[in-house]
Amino acid sequence: MTHIPLTAEPSTLDDINRIGIAFAQAKVVLSAIELDLFSTLAAGPATEQQLCEKIGLHPRGARDFLTALVCFGLLRKDGDTYTNAPAADRFLDKAKPEYSGAFLERANRMMYPAWSGLTGLLRTGDPQLAGREDQAAAFERMMADPGHLRNFLRMMDAVSGPLGPHLAAAFDWSEHRTVLDVGGARGNLLAQVLMAQPHLTGGVFDLPAIAPMFDEHIAGFGLTDRAAFTGGDFFVDDLPSADIVVTGHVLHDWTPDERARLVRKMADAVRPGGALLIYDQLLEEAPDDPWNTLISLNMQLITNGGSEYTLAECTAWLADAGLESVQTVPLGEHDTLVIARKPAEPKKSA
Repeated sequence: MTHIPLTAEPSTLDDINRIGIAFAQAKVVLSAIELDLFSTLAAGPATEQQLCEKIGLHPRGARDFLTALVCFGLLRKDGDTYTNAPAADRFLDKAKPEYSGAFLERANRMMYPAWSGLTGLLRTGDPQLAGREDQAAAFERMMADPGHLRNFLRMMDAVSGPLGPHLAAAFDWSEHRTVLDVGGARGNLLAQVLMAQPHLTGGVFDLPAIAPMFDEHIAGFGLTDRAAFTGGDFFVDDLPSADIVVTGHVLHDWTPDERARLVRKMADAVRPGGALLIYDQLLEEAPDDPWNTLISLNMQLITNGGSEYTLAECTAWLADAGLESVQTVPLGEHDTLVIARKPAEPKKSA
């Protein structure tokens, strides 16, 4: 089975049809994760009948479901038995430390249903989580439920974890001693930076309910003596000061005016001579890859004012906050790291 790249211009009706039913391919993968198929096969090869028994598949759809996953390159078939392909075994087995399927778990629960309302978004500008309550109320309920909160933090880890080593290497930390991750969840990205830069100490500022899970997660990295958590509301409370303030995948949740406010607050928390580091999936005027544009539409589908944004917009917020010397560095596959400096205090004359 051949696949047309998302960036290729379709030349046949078949090409157009494949783009038009890409949702079907996505749902096969999302259902496989929901059914725990990859974790089940990580324990050993299994036949179609055995998989029906182990994960509760009905025989009517099982063969085509498994065949589709073979075509996608996520499963392999040898005779009558199925096994995980290497990438699926590495990243989609929940028992492995590199498990990164939490992002797709959330995509199955929230993103996939929301996208059925894209036409509604385009006509009204309103979020499209049909049948769901006000997003602020839903978020508050999730924060009060440890189980739901833990699942959300696992999703955050799946997104931020791979970026940690890139961030640790993309910036010169040698002249700085402290770092604060604003909206840093349970400290997964912070931990990656601290492990790579042993001279640093750091902290996370996020909602108070996350504190116990931060403590647990950071202890697992052996960083309890180098990392601390501060709970609060970043629209209301002062942020702890640090040489370097980092935030990622946070500004895209909010309206442009709210983003500007947050950038000013984070800039205020940067000590003179330090820097504010922002990473997000920035938009380009003529992108070759539609990923960031699709993520931006997704943010509009599930939030009241969020979206991705351009470098020019980000630079304007940074200038308004008194920061300068803006630089950008690619971060991972889709993110851009924006670095802005805070002027050092002038030296006092003798």
